[in-house]
Amino acid sequence: MTDDQVSTADTMRERADESRLKLWLLVGANRLVVTAVLTATFFVLFSLGALLEPGLSTIMQDRAVIEGLFTSMLTAVITTATLVVTIGQLIVSQENGPLGEQRRRMSATMDVRGYVAELTGSPAPADPSAFLRALVVATRDRATALEEATADLSNETARGELEEFVDSILGNADTVIDKLDGARFGTFDVVHAALDFNYGWKVFQTERLEDEYADVLDEDQRAALQDLRQSLAMFGPAREHVKTLYFQWDLINLSRLILYASVPALLVSGMMVTYVDATTVVGTTLGVQNLLWLVAAAFTLTLVPFFLLLAYILRITTVAKRTLAIGPLILRDSQR
Repeated sequence: MTDDQVSTADTMRERADESRLKLWLLVGANRLVVTAVLTATFFVLFSLGALLEPGLSTIMQDRAVIEGLFTSMLTAVITTATLVVTIGQLIVSQENGPLGEQRRRMSATMDVRGYVAELTGSPAPADPSAFLRALVVATRDRATALEEATADLSNETARGELEEFVDSILGNADTVIDKLDGARFGTFDVVHAALDFNYGWKVFQTERLEDEYADVLDEDQRAALQDLRQSLAMFGPAREHVKTLYFQWDLINLSRLILYASVPALLVSGMMVTYVDATTVVGTTLGVQNLLWLVAAAFTLTLVPFFLLLAYILRITTVAKRTLAIGPLILRDSQR
C-alpha cells in the first residue's frame, strides 16, 4: 500500500499546488480589498509611466488628448453599467416562474431536507453553514462507525488501508467542521470551507475499497462502508446548491457596487472632458506635473467599476473551475 493510494491532499490550498498569495488574491481575500489593491497598483504603474516617459507631460498639454481619453471612459463606464443591469436581469429571471414550477421547486427542496434529516438523525438546519456542517458531522460519525466495524479484520492490508482512509476522513472533517462553525452566508467563508472537504476522492475510495476487499468484508462492514458513501455523496449536491446561491448573492452585490461606482466615474469623466486643460492645474510634485497626477487619479477612478468586475469574476470563475465535476471525477493533475 502506498501513502497516496488512500490518502490525498484534502484542502483546496493543498490540491491547488499554487502559491498562497495567488490563492488569496483569487478567492480568499475580500473583494473590496482586491479592488483596492488593483486600483492602487494601476495608479502607481500609470504614474511611473510619467516618470519613465517625460514626453507624456508634453502630450497632456493638448486638451484634445485629455478629452479623447475621458470621452472613451464615459462610453466604457456606461457600457459596464449596462452589462451589470443585464446580469441582474438574468439572475432575477431565474427566480421567476409559474406557480406550478415554484411548487415543484419547493417539493424537491423538502424531499432533500427530509433525506438529510434521515441521514443526520435530526432536522436539517436552515442556515447554509450549519446545513453543510451537519453533513460533515454525519460523515465523521459514519467514518468512526466504519473504523469500529473493521477494527478486527484479519486481512492486514485491508485493515491498514481502511484505517488510513478513516484517519484521512476524520482529519479533513474536523478541519472543515471548525471552519464552518460560525461561518456566515453572504461571505465567502461558507463556500471556502466547503471547498476544503475533498468528498469526491473519498467517494471513489469507498467504491474501490468495497470492490477490492469484497471477499474479506462481512455484511456489517460493507453496510458501514455504504453508509459512509451515502453521506459523502450527499455532500456533493449540497455544496453545489450552496455554491450556486452564493454565486447569485455575489453577482447581485457586484451589480449594486458597480452601479454605485459608475456614478462618480461618470462624474469625474464628464468633469475632465468639460473643465480640465493645461491651465487648470499648474506646478509639479515629486518631479511630475500636477496635471499628470490629476489625470492619473481621475483615470484610475474611472476604472474602479472595471476593477470591481475583475475582482468578483476572478473569484467566481476560479471556484467554478475547481468545482466543475460533481462526484468522484478528478480533473486536476495534482490529484491523479
